[in-house]
Amino acid sequence: MTSAAIVIPSADIERRLPVVAAVRDAGAIAWRNLITYRRVPQLLVFSTIQPVIFVLMFRYVFGGAIKIPGGVPYVDFLMPGIFVQTVVFGAMAAAIGLATDLKTGLLERFRTLPMSRSAVLAGRTLADMSRNVFVIALMVLVGVAVGFRVHTSMLEVIAGLLLVLLFSYAMSWVFALVGLAVGDPETSQAAAFPVLAPLVFASSAFVPVSSMPTWLQGFALHQPVSAVITAVRDLTLGAQATGGSTGTDAIQALAWCAGILVVFAPLAVWRYRRTV
Repeated sequence: MTSAAIVIPSADIERRLPVVAAVRDAGAIAWRNLITYRRVPQLLVFSTIQPVIFVLMFRYVFGGAIKIPGGVPYVDFLMPGIFVQTVVFGAMAAAIGLATDLKTGLLERFRTLPMSRSAVLAGRTLADMSRNVFVIALMVLVGVAVGFRVHTSMLEVIAGLLLVLLFSYAMSWVFALVGLAVGDPETSQAAAFPVLAPLVFASSAFVPVSSMPTWLQGFALHQPVSAVITAVRDLTLGAQATGGSTGTDAIQALAWCAGILVVFAPLAVWRYRRTV
């Protein structure tokens, strides 16, 4: 008696394993969003010009006037803030992209297709995180060119950059909700800035929190952007230079990332189901 191999069609596997289908659909949507940057490279170019300008401006215009406690070079203090600031501003692309798809009717078209309902949002946020890999790599090169130096091990630096990517993924869900709630690209951009500005500029990104007014220091210290920046500084400069604790600061940053995902991912999915 001979045994014949049983071949199960991929479509049957996906019907039996919905997770496989959801992952495949999310990957297809993510690739669709990434192809946009290949066809319209200006989107990627101009999304990297702003952080480069921030690096040059703060390094050479304001850097000489800002003193960092502990004798840390300002460029080494600045670059972790630039990494986080870049991905926070980049997360606004999720709001604009989803609002554009909603306004043009593309999301309604997706709904009629035999695909996972979660794929649209998951693919959008995954594409944004993939783009941020390139943007952060570019920021590292620009930072090194203007004098940024690492004071820890390569493993710690990689951990810091992965933390930045995780935070970028979490923030993409926040702005995915904004884009779906507003439903218009121009309005989404305007609505996102009031959220972005306090988080980025009232943080430890560019100046020490101790230099801020007392009434502002509480917010600046206990908000997600500062928490992630502090953890990344610990991982690139060393806890001795920052006066913190690498383990404690990293746990706080991860807790913020997890909390944002737990709150805003379900809200974005709920809004998507109600909108489309």
